[in-house]
Amino acid sequence: MTIRQDVPPAGGANDIVRLDSAQATAAKGQTDASSAGIAGSAPLTRLTILLFAVASGLAVANAYFAHPLLDVMADDLQLSRTVAGLIVGATQLGYGLGLILLVPLGDLVDRRKLIVVQSMLTVVALVCVSVSSNATMLLASMAAVGFLAVVTQALVAYASSLAHPSERGHIVGMVTSGIVLGILLARSVAGTLTDLSGWRTVYIVSALLTLVIAFLLWRALPRQEKSKSSLSYLGLIRSLKTLLVEEPVLRIRAVIAMLIFANITTLLAPLVLPLTAPPHSMSHTEVGLFGLAGAAGALGAVRAGRWTDRGHGQRVTGIALALMLFAWLPISMLDYSILWLVIGVLVIDFGLQATHVANQGMIYRVRPEAQNRLTAAYMVFYSIGSAIGSSTSTIIYAHAGWTGVCLSGAAISLVTLLFWALTLRATPAIATQKIGGNGA
Repeated sequence: MTIRQDVPPAGGANDIVRLDSAQATAAKGQTDASSAGIAGSAPLTRLTILLFAVASGLAVANAYFAHPLLDVMADDLQLSRTVAGLIVGATQLGYGLGLILLVPLGDLVDRRKLIVVQSMLTVVALVCVSVSSNATMLLASMAAVGFLAVVTQALVAYASSLAHPSERGHIVGMVTSGIVLGILLARSVAGTLTDLSGWRTVYIVSALLTLVIAFLLWRALPRQEKSKSSLSYLGLIRSLKTLLVEEPVLRIRAVIAMLIFANITTLLAPLVLPLTAPPHSMSHTEVGLFGLAGAAGALGAVRAGRWTDRGHGQRVTGIALALMLFAWLPISMLDYSILWLVIGVLVIDFGLQATHVANQGMIYRVRPEAQNRLTAAYMVFYSIGSAIGSSTSTIIYAHAGWTGVCLSGAAISLVTLLFWALTLRATPAIATQKIGGNGA
């Protein structure tokens, strides 16, 4: 059977046309790997999926290690608290640039080589962080770490391109669970290692682990033939705007991503402040243990990708967003008991993971040939949301305390839930329908 490889423009297409496009996309599922230029493609094994998840988690953790360490890094290098605050900002700036400049390259060059080269350069950047002796070197190295940490998004897009369409959401969910775990556990690991042997150890250990992961990726990932795309590199970057204009599901899910990550960073950014202050007076290791609670909640949402594959993406999103709103009630009761905070963290991270996985499972259906660019465009909004949440929540805490932070987070949750409800009819059918099983 001959399958059409071209994808019709989405601009101006109505839902009937999109339904036809969805059927064509589902029908060509068996040829996605070949159309992406993957040589000798083999089915994704459990070990390969695990490697994707671990590599993604470690890569993104590199961008989050500094969050609970700002005070000790500042004291060691004799930095002011203002300059110390720029450490996270430099990392986020680098990450945002990487999303735009690096991630789309996966639609143009061999993803395997791109991923391995980025991983090796990450090792160099991490070593530079560990030996930094002044503010300039530290900030430049952290920006480089953030810039290269976007390899995690290239890994998600690559795993998606290797997966059968009927399992794509499930595979994306499993790899994304590695990312969420990396973000959450970064605080625990960084805090523990810092208490044991100093903050520089965190980056030395990560550099060694990244080197091992790069070798394993080189051995395990399938090779790709050179892309036959007619786009130049600049054309590739410009096409990010085109995708946002032409694909409603990308626009909708990108805004949802911006809001949910603003929500979670509204919680995480100032969390260390009330926990390390009296009456709790926790150490960095103890504060980091809250990442373990969030990890447990995130793992519980892995099946969100499977549910999305079965056509329940909207239902998953609605329930998950409602849970994120509810979570702020127990979170606001921190002054009464730490246990309430633990419960809230479990619930909000479950909702975050489920929504994020459903988002990606839905957007990857619309343009199989542009998965890296879809990822880049979507994650730019994630980065914007994270920056907004991180920067505003500490200011809110300074002026309105923990109650102000909780009211702000609940307001973001409510806005997100309302936005999702108002865009239900605008979401194309291609993103929400059930995908047939293997062998179809």
